[in-house]
Amino acid sequence: MKVGRKYFWGLLVCAVVSVAAGTYAVDYGDKIVKKVPTTHKVLALTFDDGPYPGTTENLLTVLKEKHVRGTFFVLGSNAERYPQLLAEIVANGHEVASHSYTHRFINRLSKNEFEQEIVKAENAISRIAPKPTLFRPPGGGYNDRMVSELAKRGYTTVLWSIDPRDWEGRGVEQIVNTVVKEAAPGGIILLHEGKCAKSTAAAVEILIDRLREKGYEFVTVSGLLRYYEMRP
Repeated sequence: MKVGRKYFWGLLVCAVVSVAAGTYAVDYGDKIVKKVPTTHKVLALTFDDGPYPGTTENLLTVLKEKHVRGTFFVLGSNAERYPQLLAEIVANGHEVASHSYTHRFINRLSKNEFEQEIVKAENAISRIAPKPTLFRPPGGGYNDRMVSELAKRGYTTVLWSIDPRDWEGRGVEQIVNTVVKEAAPGGIILLHEGKCAKSTAAAVEILIDRLREKGYEFVTVSGLLRYYEMRP
């Protein structure tokens, strides 16, 4: 995907303005967020491993048509490889969070290797998007020491409560049925970008409609955290 310099920097300006107006840091210390305790029917759509040509554009199209904002847990290496796509994610009003630099499992890394993964990802993302304040460990692997270190660096560690395993190449119907069945107030839905997630965008289009029929609203992860311990 070729993007002209003027267009790219135009996207970048829009991205910084739109996100600066709508995001804020939430300090949850050493807590790991898997879902938010609330009775409000709110859910967060999250997307790991991007940006990635093909899947990113398809997801952005669906989310724009449905007027939904998601949270993209991006890899620093992909942010460097596809800066135009990251700029488009932010320009469309979505939240950008960190998923490490190279997708190495942080619970298997030395302290120095772990720090490199965090810092390199942060630097790559921050060239285009605001500094991330949310981190999702690749594969969901973590240990207490690293969660504590992430908190010191200003990150909230975010996992998920709903996993349709779209990265296994599952079909649209299977993805949709899993998400709809497991949906509950305050839930965080785990989805992916990349070669193995070919059905994800089509599934998202359907599951948004199905869940709205059940009374659910969609927010970013930061938006979801606002509902923490809230009651109607």
